[in-house]
Amino acid sequence: MTHGWRGPRRVLALGIVAVLGLGSACSPAPGPTSPRAEGEPAVSPTIAPTPSPTPPPKPGHEVFGFIPYWEMDAGIADHVAATTLSTVALFSVTNTVKGAIKTGSPGYQKITGGVGRGLIQAAHDHGMRVELVFSSFGAARNRRLLEGSGIQAAVTTSLVALAGDLGVDGINVDVEGLDPLLVPAYGTFVGALRDALLAAGPGRQVSVATTANTLGAAMALAATDAGADRVFMMAYDYRVGGSSPGATAPLARRDGSEKDLPASLDLYAALGVPVQRTILGLPLYGYAWPVAAPAAGDAAIGAPELGRGEAWILRRHLDVLLNPAIVPLHDALESVEVYLLGSDGSVGPSAVSASPSASGAVPSAPRGRPTVTWQAVYVDSPATLATKMQLALDRGFAGVGFWAIGYERGLPGFTDLMKQFAAGKPLG
Repeated sequence: MTHGWRGPRRVLALGIVAVLGLGSACSPAPGPTSPRAEGEPAVSPTIAPTPSPTPPPKPGHEVFGFIPYWEMDAGIADHVAATTLSTVALFSVTNTVKGAIKTGSPGYQKITGGVGRGLIQAAHDHGMRVELVFSSFGAARNRRLLEGSGIQAAVTTSLVALAGDLGVDGINVDVEGLDPLLVPAYGTFVGALRDALLAAGPGRQVSVATTANTLGAAMALAATDAGADRVFMMAYDYRVGGSSPGATAPLARRDGSEKDLPASLDLYAALGVPVQRTILGLPLYGYAWPVAAPAAGDAAIGAPELGRGEAWILRRHLDVLLNPAIVPLHDALESVEVYLLGSDGSVGPSAVSASPSASGAVPSAPRGRPTVTWQAVYVDSPATLATKMQLALDRGFAGVGFWAIGYERGLPGFTDLMKQFAAGKPLG
């Protein structure tokens, strides 16, 4: 089937692939960190295929969940057992300069220890696949890995051996901070790892995690051309601590930017990343910024920041999320909830409009009363995630995924949403 896009847009997409050294493998297909990686996805809005008259393939209902080592505690196995997941990805292990597994890393210690092995057993007992995540972050580290055949072979051998020892069902490759010229070498590495893993035992799979920008799309294409079974598209961190406030996974943008979820999905489609092997990855975290005193009503959304934001992990704020008296503003445009929290315990938006001074400072309180400082939290709820998960269904994706399982502990609405998706029930 063809995607139905043509003309200059198609030429531009093919040009990107050619520049990255991926040849003519871009035959259009039907279809569309933790806050680990800093920076907004550099989505190119010029690659925007026209709507296709060909219907997308039937969507899958896989639910893929990353579990970072810092969430691997005594209660994580029970939490996973109570969560509807198709695949659990244990984050992460990495390599030494000689290609061995770095056994001193906290990820290795947790995954290979009693908690990690118990987690693997619990997931298998409930019919879930388990993948070991291999992470490699940073341009220099990735250059050493992908420019040296010897270290690649050593890493591959080490990973396959560890996967066998743990009894997992596959390996996820999370390479971030890659020189675009090394995309072909990245594809070769993924393909060789998959071949070695299958040679060690049938039925195992290799997946990759790729960013929602142009480089990520090119990496996803190279990986699937090399045989990768799944692509986890990291559709988050469009905004980070250094950004202005807003959704980390926006459906659209209040600031006018075209870097949003639909643009990323169109980009992947334009490069021909197969939707039947793509997982739409969404966040179970948000960001909180210090902001100027909010205005009244819906105008409070978009209060300007007064400093850097920081990651806001759901389960660390149950006092806010489970308090019926604290009702967030709903930003339907970006599809995100906005909590405005005052340092005196008040909840915004405030009854009286206030604006920052020209210097950006919060207006002073009346004499004798302390100044109230404000924090704006932008975070997804089950309702806002459902809207985004629908994109995966509409475009025929293999399923959805989350960074990170464990962050939503204590909030059953998220678990219920995953169960609904997996069962093919309407989202809402």
